[in-house]
Amino acid sequence: MARTATIVRETSESKVELSLNLDGTGKTDIETTVPFYNHMMTALGKHSLIDLKIRASGDTDIDVHHTVEDTAIVFGEALKQALGDKRGIRRFADATVPLDEALARAVVDISGRPYAVCTGEPEGFEYAMIGGHFTGSLVRHVMESIAFHADLCLHMTVLAGRDPHHIAEAEFKALARALRFAVEPDPRIAGIIPSTKGAL
Repeated sequence: MARTATIVRETSESKVELSLNLDGTGKTDIETTVPFYNHMMTALGKHSLIDLKIRASGDTDIDVHHTVEDTAIVFGEALKQALGDKRGIRRFADATVPLDEALARAVVDISGRPYAVCTGEPEGFEYAMIGGHFTGSLVRHVMESIAFHADLCLHMTVLAGRDPHHIAEAEFKALARALRFAVEPDPRIAGIIPSTKGAL
């Protein structure tokens, strides 16, 4: 069965159309109207090998927050939908990714229990303006929104970093690599749900 999903979500604040394929090659086509977020979601698709198409727009004349948040919500929902009952996946994975002076580690459990722990971002990172529109605080908010709406447990830790762009990109790439392996079919447990409870 194809592990794909397409979701359209429209509110008074934004409209998001998103399609993904978990068994892709990392092909991306991203337009969120927030340039730095385009860059981050492109990296997420590329390094997770998840084919990802996004068209998002919203009230960016007020702030980019709603568009960024709602795109993350829809990505999480699509990830959950595409995973189905999670039979045969590896479930657990971690990745540590550098970007020059920055270093980030993501640990994921496709658990069915949403949880997010994000630590290590340097003091003041949340106030950094990246690319003219994207504040550092949005990185954690994206990670939490994905985790809560995909029903996965995510621990994201920034181990080192000085440049806000590098820190954010290392976090997105670490998540991408962890997702790549967590959602991957494990040939040793083909058809089996990887849980002692028999459900995820």
